[in-house]
Amino acid sequence: MNGLEVKDLCKTYIVNKRPNNVLRNVNLTVKEGEMVAVMGPSGSGKSTLLYTVSGMDKASAGKVEFFGQEIGQLSAREMSRVRLTQMGFIFQQMYLLKNLTIYDNIILPAYQANEGAGKRSRAQINEQAGELMRKLNILDIAENDVTEVSGGEAQRACICRSLINEPKMIFADEPTGALNQQNSREVMRELNRINAEGTTVMLVTHDAKVAAKSDRVLYIEDGNIKGEMALGKFTEGSEVRDRERKLSGWLLEMGW
Repeated sequence: MNGLEVKDLCKTYIVNKRPNNVLRNVNLTVKEGEMVAVMGPSGSGKSTLLYTVSGMDKASAGKVEFFGQEIGQLSAREMSRVRLTQMGFIFQQMYLLKNLTIYDNIILPAYQANEGAGKRSRAQINEQAGELMRKLNILDIAENDVTEVSGGEAQRACICRSLINEPKMIFADEPTGALNQQNSREVMRELNRINAEGTTVMLVTHDAKVAAKSDRVLYIEDGNIKGEMALGKFTEGSEVRDRERKLSGWLLEMGW
């Protein structure tokens, strides 16, 4: 399948010699080109789900197929390569390297990935980084240190970094969680634009305004998908408030 397919996924941690079943037989699909939000109460397993389906954490049982590759069958080195070259990551904590400029943070994954077939010249990578920064309106902070930019600018730099290797899919964990409303809107505008250009997106959020801009919302509770709601593709002309109202009503039904 082109996209993400998850079958009977389980994740168990051992805490004080007792099993803690964080994910219980989760089944879901994210089709190529789709933008799917995952919501649920604190401790429901949202972030664990994101980390497990993206191979950052190893599943205890079940199967995860990422664009036709069963990631559980990959070696640690192969999985690392898939994450570097086919996946992009955006987190609430931005993890920008403080000893590098914004620009250098963005190009670093591309330099790391640049080997074998399809190798790009550094000039091509640098040109792409500049183009991404121009699209996200942060070209003027390219040479700034990480400590010299706003939270919104830093998160847009993280989006550039996540896109530099032209991933098939972006995984975002609370990408607007540390931002004010204005910066949150700007970051979501960019994620919607990236998705409209063809990149698949799966994001975890506690913010209904953020989730309302996705195609579909999955509701997870006690480690399992309790329900899902289809909202359709978000566009600039979409009635945002209608989508937010519809989603909020559904979330109340789910027990949000």
